[in-house]
Amino acid sequence: MTTPRPETLAKLTPVLTKRWLSPDAWRLGTYEKLDGYAALRKALKAHPDDLIQLVKDSGLRGRGGAGFPTGLKWGFIPQGDGKPHYLVVNADEGEPGTCKDLPLMTYDPHSLVEGVIIASYAIRANRAYIYIRGEAVHAARRLRNAVAEAYAKGYLGRNILGSGFDLDLVVHSGAGAYICGEETALLDSLEGFRGQPRLRPPFPATHGLYASPTVVNNVGTIASVPYIVLGGADWWKTMGTEKSSGPMIYSLSGRIANPGQYECSMGITLRELIELAGGMQPGHNLKFWTPGGSSTPLLTAEHLDVPLDFEGVAGAGSILGTTATQIFSDQDCPVYATYRWLEFYHHESCGKCTPCREGNYWMVRVYRRILAGQGTHEDLDTLLDTCDNILGRSFCGLGDGATSSVTSSLKYFKQDYLDYIEGRTAPKLSEKTLVGAH
Repeated sequence: MTTPRPETLAKLTPVLTKRWLSPDAWRLGTYEKLDGYAALRKALKAHPDDLIQLVKDSGLRGRGGAGFPTGLKWGFIPQGDGKPHYLVVNADEGEPGTCKDLPLMTYDPHSLVEGVIIASYAIRANRAYIYIRGEAVHAARRLRNAVAEAYAKGYLGRNILGSGFDLDLVVHSGAGAYICGEETALLDSLEGFRGQPRLRPPFPATHGLYASPTVVNNVGTIASVPYIVLGGADWWKTMGTEKSSGPMIYSLSGRIANPGQYECSMGITLRELIELAGGMQPGHNLKFWTPGGSSTPLLTAEHLDVPLDFEGVAGAGSILGTTATQIFSDQDCPVYATYRWLEFYHHESCGKCTPCREGNYWMVRVYRRILAGQGTHEDLDTLLDTCDNILGRSFCGLGDGATSSVTSSLKYFKQDYLDYIEGRTAPKLSEKTLVGAH
């Protein structure tokens, strides 16, 4: 195991994670001792428009994958329209490899609750929802306990801290569908309908929850807000890069010595993250990795020094996504890894649109053929052709994400596919998996 150099250790910037190891960090008493709800008191003395401008000035971008400027999204909400406004927090963390929001809600739920109150005040919303994945039972319990504590202390409910601002907050557990991580499918699910994406436009900013103006933000985005209110926009911009400001929680998993959550300034490289994690496991050398979860194109050892911010990763041909950094070695098979991810997307497709529903179904069967030693050279053309008919043609981003590992693995590791097809690699699947695959 390697020991990180001092200059690499300096890249660690615990902001959202700074309370996680405190005793009883999830309880209100601990939170208040560590600056908890100080930002709320400061925010309630400011004009809502000034808070929106503060978040714009900070350069905070969405931590859920798309990286859209948060203050700009808040500013889209029409004011004085006579309609109720809603804030919805997307806590439906379900993509393979993604695991930064669950520990945040488990160990520091009040930071999310405080962020919700401040954001709701800024967009003039009197009702907010946290939509959490159904399987996240422990995190949901912690959140509901935090909400109850906040109500009891006067941070939620009527006339919060004597400001005249009212807010009710509901923690809603979904039924465990990955598609509900897509914001419009989440809204449909929250309204009691089947979780399926909506046609856009109109966008949630004007026609969101119950056809009213709605802001949908990720857990990490909203939990960042209290720190920006307390520290200021200039302080926030001392971390990260010019266009990707602030710290980011990088979720490292796979063939490294110490998997876990590493909060660092945006722009850190994978080489530095692996160093912070104690290096690769003994006997393993980096072969491929995901910068932002299974829905982002694979990168290779050639990309060790790519800055892990929105622009840097995009320049390398991938997406920063949820910063779920899954690390694979020369002992792992990119063909099999892609097959397992594709099985997930095939299973989780809501079925609303033909490209995603049919395309992923058939690609899974092509992969089974290849991995069972029954593949042909034409199968590789079929995979690329199918991806071409899914990418940009599916109803939402699930279809696009499903193609990412297919096209990128064929780009960088075509020889691994050919080794299965031409018999140099032993089959990983038995012929039993081919039932119905032809």
